[in-house]
Amino acid sequence: MAWFYLVLASFGEIFGVMSINLYLTTRKFMWLMMVIVAMGFGFYFLSLSMESIPLGTAYAIWTGLGATGAVIMGIIFFKESANLYRFLFLTCIISGAVGLKIVS
Repeated sequence: MAWFYLVLASFGEIFGVMSINLYLTTRKFMWLMMVIVAMGFGFYFLSLSMESIPLGTAYAIWTGLGATGAVIMGIIFFKESANLYRFLFLTCIISGAVGLKIVS
């Protein structure tokens, strides 16, 4: 169940970061509240996952999935560049997270 919580926590980070971008472009209070709710959701489920998963592993996977998701959201919704180098380095992030899971 801890790994499921960690994936949920990653979605909190992804939507929190996306909400920050939406707030900065629109300055609507609703997006600021979404930042707080999404990040709170993410931190809550991160804390639940860390009851069973070591801190270093949980944090690395949380930030790796969050960063990967944020880049993908940026490409899909905010028309950020999608070049080979971005995907190469996303692969490095994901490989590092998988490697930590394997050795922990």
